[in-house]
Amino acid sequence: MSERITAENLLNSLVDTFAEKQKSVPFIEEEKLNSVSSQINRLFGRQKPVHHLLGGGKSADVLLWRNKKISASVLTSATTAWVLFEWLNYHLLTLLCFVLVLGMLAQFLWTNASGLFNSTPSKVPRLVVPEEFFVNIATVVGNEVNSRLRFLQDVACGRNLKQFLIVVGSLCAAAVIGSWCNFLTVIYTGFVGAHTLPVLYERYEDEIENFVYMVLDQLQNHYRKLDASVLSKIPKGKLKGKKHD
Repeated sequence: MSERITAENLLNSLVDTFAEKQKSVPFIEEEKLNSVSSQINRLFGRQKPVHHLLGGGKSADVLLWRNKKISASVLTSATTAWVLFEWLNYHLLTLLCFVLVLGMLAQFLWTNASGLFNSTPSKVPRLVVPEEFFVNIATVVGNEVNSRLRFLQDVACGRNLKQFLIVVGSLCAAAVIGSWCNFLTVIYTGFVGAHTLPVLYERYEDEIENFVYMVLDQLQNHYRKLDASVLSKIPKGKLKGKKHD
């Protein structure tokens, strides 16, 4: 009798387990479909993470605030430089001369103070910038300038009219923005945007994408109404070639 009860209990447990698996399959498939749809519906067809799109490495870590101390120090340094040059009306040559004067004054005090308190004056530390630093800066700047020039020339020599018009319009918009404020403010604004917009997009990705798609849908609806009421009623003439005898 106990064997029969044990067999019945085992059979019932197997049936319940099979039924639970059958119930869990639709939920698993639904989760897979939701994950696939979320990957497909990324903004502008993006399939890679934001960190990978920013090039990865340390620069992407700084832009996405992976290390908050380094990112905050970089943004603070840029803000300090912008305040000195823009608000306090400092010039680069003036600031450089002040820094050099402070450095010379520190070395002068170090030399004389060590001679007064010690029989043998201590060696003053000297600042030497390695040559590789300037070589690396020149290499990076040169590569970036050449890549931008190569892109502009490829667009100009290509036959993609849409891309050509977009690039020309972007340059004209940049020229108009440059007339509103000086070059330093434009650079600082772009720098702040590069250090704030990617991390905000990564943190509130779903909300931003839903908002952008909602705005795009509204623009498409307005364009359809404009096309139905105005654009479609404009007569389109056909160009006919003239016959020459």
